[in-house]
Amino acid sequence: MWPLYAAGFTTAFGAHGIAASLGGFSEDAVTSLLILGGLLALYDGAEVLLKPVFGTLADRIGARPVLLGGLVAFAAASAVYAIADSPGWLWAARLGQGAAASAFSPSASALVARLNPAAKHGRAFGGYGFYKSIGYTLGPLLGGVLVWAGGLRLLFTVMAVLAAAVALWAALAVSVVPPLPKARQTVLDLARRLTSRTFLAPTAALAGATAALSVGVGFLPVSGRAAGLGTVATGAAVSLLALTAAVVQPKAGRALDEGRLTTREGLSAGLLITAAGLGCAMLPGLLGVLTGATLIGAGTGLITPLGFAALAASTPRERLGQTMGSAELGRELGDAGGPLLVAAVATATTLTYGFAALAVLLAIGPLLALRRRPA
Repeated sequence: MWPLYAAGFTTAFGAHGIAASLGGFSEDAVTSLLILGGLLALYDGAEVLLKPVFGTLADRIGARPVLLGGLVAFAAASAVYAIADSPGWLWAARLGQGAAASAFSPSASALVARLNPAAKHGRAFGGYGFYKSIGYTLGPLLGGVLVWAGGLRLLFTVMAVLAAAVALWAALAVSVVPPLPKARQTVLDLARRLTSRTFLAPTAALAGATAALSVGVGFLPVSGRAAGLGTVATGAAVSLLALTAAVVQPKAGRALDEGRLTTREGLSAGLLITAAGLGCAMLPGLLGVLTGATLIGAGTGLITPLGFAALAASTPRERLGQTMGSAELGRELGDAGGPLLVAAVATATTLTYGFAALAVLLAIGPLLALRRRPA
């Protein structure tokens, strides 16, 4: 499992570490907002398009080869800019990184499910989410230090070495998991499975959690600056959010495995806690920023391992890659849709109403479920 945890850390560190450093203060940093936005969208766009494709490929040829190929491709794409050092190759490197992450991220999730019995899925996904959250937490900090020390080329060099090392480790340590025989699946069968409640409910919860996480990381510093807080305080709030999510995930997974928490209860509670965190973010000053960050982190940390464990439990083992890739697509849509919703509402009104809009959206589902639940 440790190489899979390292793969989760790599994709998170690569996504946030480079994204937070592209507009830094080095000589090769991106100075145009239009180019910066294009580079950020290029990585996420590749993931949205390719994750379901590589998830299906993992089911067909096995998740381990797709994992290894994705890590090697990520290392090669990172090395492209580290060696070439030109703006054109930076676009190629980001596109390659996004495509490679689309391969090894759902493959790693599928292997987490295949290599652990169902009774330990909560704990396994909790550990995987913990190290992924650590990558999100340390990515901007370590990326900024590397860019300060040697520019973007040094950061891309470190990413290339990290991905290559994890690929070698996975090749030596991860067990061979052959693809399972599966019955022929029509487009109608796929559509029926991806529109069933057992898929849509946890995927929607994961998308909502990712939307709130993205909004917290992007907009809590804006709210803090409006209240007169400095960059240190707002940066600490973002780190608190990611750290809380990292700490909660293993505990939530352990509670699920031990029967102290059900998937339905956990996902509903996680969405309500996340909505409460967005509500607290509406409060002015440091109190609103810190309580908002803590509750958003706790809610998303509760949802993530339970959502993936629910998907693994309801999916035929021979279709795990396809399901994980499709669920990752839902998360990417939440990652993009949450900030867009908050930004649109905030532009028309204020940021306070933007937080309120997303909070209401997240709370609708679990509140309706509680209302329909028999006494």
